[in-house]
Amino acid sequence: MHLTRRALLGAPALLAAPALAQSWPDRPIRIVVAFPAGSVTDTLIRHLSEPLAKELGQPVIIDNRPGGNGVVGTESAARAGTDGLTWCVLSVTNGALAPYVVRRLPYDPLKDFQPIGFLAETAYILVVRADHPARDLPGLIALAKEKPGALTFSYGNQSAHIASATLARMAGVEMTGIPYRGGPEALTDVIAGRIDSTFTDIPAGVPQIRDGKVRALGITQPEPFALLPEIPPVATMLPGYGFRFWFGMGVPTGTPPAIVARANAAMNAALGSGEFAERVARLGYVPRPTEPEWFRTFLAGQIRELGDRAREVGIEPG
Repeated sequence: MHLTRRALLGAPALLAAPALAQSWPDRPIRIVVAFPAGSVTDTLIRHLSEPLAKELGQPVIIDNRPGGNGVVGTESAARAGTDGLTWCVLSVTNGALAPYVVRRLPYDPLKDFQPIGFLAETAYILVVRADHPARDLPGLIALAKEKPGALTFSYGNQSAHIASATLARMAGVEMTGIPYRGGPEALTDVIAGRIDSTFTDIPAGVPQIRDGKVRALGITQPEPFALLPEIPPVATMLPGYGFRFWFGMGVPTGTPPAIVARANAAMNAALGSGEFAERVARLGYVPRPTEPEWFRTFLAGQIRELGDRAREVGIEPG
């Protein structure tokens, strides 16, 4: 057998790849969550960390770095090393909407990150305080029509912002959006009566609904949500309305392919665990294992689609 010089030079790299995948990780994995503790992203990753650690054979550390609607933490992760030890959660907010809504975004979700894969999707619930005069979604829209611009909605991330802004546009009403540092704070001020409504995530919203502190008016999924069938989709009143909020995982571009493949296999194994799926389903998450390139294509499509939706509702880059 005759080997070319190029083949001989490439042989060490080919031989090193399996060895690298087998020896990695040799230290704990750090997952950057660019949103506050208690946020929808944080809740999902804290449930994932234990089964993922078992698959990887190393501890998984959650590093909350909120700020700038996910920009601060995501940029820090993009600038981390390429040893595969720093992962970053990419979501609707910091992965798909940020390229449109953030002027001079200091990272590019497609160029600065190598995808590991898709994680899960969920829905948001539209809530008002328990004693709010709007008893249902038609009632909220009627109040907004009576008092243009007087009703307020809070949002702790761009996902919740676009959900409320799209609802107002499709209903033909004017409501005033108030930004918050995170979803928990946005929900707190609805409970306190300082804000009329918010789209909150299921883990945060359902306990408050069951305790009688807020009233649910609708859910973002276009079809009834199996775990909360009593909450009508917003689309029942506004046909064509529908959002699925999702999460994926990436590492800095330049991370060796063998490490990405090993990370993907470990993450998919954790996501595919029946115990994990059952646990997070109760919180409103639907896990979906995928390949890295599937998530890259999906992310590119979401950047285009959600940028268009933000433009339609008049969200200006800031």
